[in-house]
Amino acid sequence: MQDDKLEYQPLRDIVFQTIRNKIIWGELSPGQRLMETQLGEKLGVSRTPIREAIRKLEQEGLIVIVPRKGAQVAPFTKKDIEDVLEVRAALEALAASLAAQRIDEQDFLKLQCAITEYEFAEADKNLTKMIKKDVEFHEIIFNATKNERLIQMSQNIREQVLRYRIAYLKYEGETEKVSLEHRNILEAIKKKDSEKAAQLALRHINTQCDTIMKYID
Repeated sequence: MQDDKLEYQPLRDIVFQTIRNKIIWGELSPGQRLMETQLGEKLGVSRTPIREAIRKLEQEGLIVIVPRKGAQVAPFTKKDIEDVLEVRAALEALAASLAAQRIDEQDFLKLQCAITEYEFAEADKNLTKMIKKDVEFHEIIFNATKNERLIQMSQNIREQVLRYRIAYLKYEGETEKVSLEHRNILEAIKKKDSEKAAQLALRHINTQCDTIMKYID
């Protein structure tokens, strides 16, 4: 199905998404130089869509242009991570607090299902599905708030966070911690304990931030 969709996308969009995914998923490493000719040969396209993709990715902050060296994958900087995750932590805490007050039975069942499917993916060491279910877990919480502005804000920052989230889940020994923290948040929401849910959500993101900092070091 996904391949069918790609067929109808302009070539420049396909190239952009392909390079973007390789950066986000760590196939192109922080600091790695991006040679237009080599990328074009690998993707089977001319340099023009490569150049356009690099320009858009620079605007997103995923690529930096270094004088005399050209385009490089943007490195993880502590400042960037702290800034993004500081905002995310505040949003997640608010969302968990509101979800504890407003969640309906359908969304609660979706949360349970997302955790279970994450754990199955963890057992299978399926990182792609783990990422998907981790994202899904947090999206359900935001949707459960019934606050459209908050949901929109979470979507705006989601793409910025994804690269760091993937790096976090690749870090050995952290996947079980994620599952446990998700279950603790779920339990607080089930008990309609807004304060506890907010505290756990905040701690969950701060733990992620601390782990990524170690990854960088």
